[in-house]
Amino acid sequence: MRRWLRQHRYALQIALRRLMSQPFSSLSNILVIGLTLAIPIIAAAVLASAQPVVREIPVSPEVTVFLKPSASDQDARELAQNLQTQHAEQIQSVRVVTRDQALKALKENPSWSTALAVLPGNPLPDAIVVTLRDSSELASQASSLADEWRQLDAVDAVQLDSDWVRRLEAILRFVRIGLGMLAIGVALVVLATVFNTVRMQALTQREEIGVARLVGATESFVRRPFLYLGALTGVIASGVAIALSAVALLPLNAALARLASSYGTQFVLQMPDPVNLALATVVVAILAALSARWSVTRNTRF
Repeated sequence: MRRWLRQHRYALQIALRRLMSQPFSSLSNILVIGLTLAIPIIAAAVLASAQPVVREIPVSPEVTVFLKPSASDQDARELAQNLQTQHAEQIQSVRVVTRDQALKALKENPSWSTALAVLPGNPLPDAIVVTLRDSSELASQASSLADEWRQLDAVDAVQLDSDWVRRLEAILRFVRIGLGMLAIGVALVVLATVFNTVRMQALTQREEIGVARLVGATESFVRRPFLYLGALTGVIASGVAIALSAVALLPLNAALARLASSYGTQFVLQMPDPVNLALATVVVAILAALSARWSVTRNTRF
């Protein structure tokens, strides 16, 4: 055990020495990886901050059924009663809004009263406002009922009041997929950068590695410093990416705060939680170490 620890300590010291022996090259590689990693971190911060806002949006599970102009008030009441009876398990309440009630409500609004006064008649249709029971499959149930009710003879149009929320959720799902593809691209950048760095180191020390093999050095002994070099590069670059992301969020939050205040609300972009950042750092270090192993094995064959 002591011998194993001594070998790993020696490999870590060699890796640190190689990083510091070429400071400009090491810093350039770390900055390239760090800037690349900062992009998905900022994107994850935007996504993580937007999801709670979407969940807090009050969504009224209502479906509004607009009847054709030829339908009478009695037709609206009978249809409302039929809907309540046929879908009692899914409907919480049904309310009929006649065209006269809708016109009266609009006339009480000063913005509409002048325009409505010049109309020769009432252009508004009768409407049935259906409040659905809350359930885990509310969106699919509302969509299914709306499609069914659109086929009724007396119905002119059906409006789902929560359509825009579902569109927003669809956008968030699209962003999650894009973030996953971005993470794959970042992983490829990390692999390529570390591979090239270790390749240059291995080619520089090719003769030294050959001599070490001649005197009995094992392959694991030869590879171990390069693995530590790749892992260290990944860890340091991850730290740089986290710092850059935190700095980048400062002006973004300042601009966002001014925009949100104009709407009378507050919205702040927050960094992903420390656990996820630590896991991401570990993943980057593992990817960098694997890339280093591949590079040193490929470029030190004799």
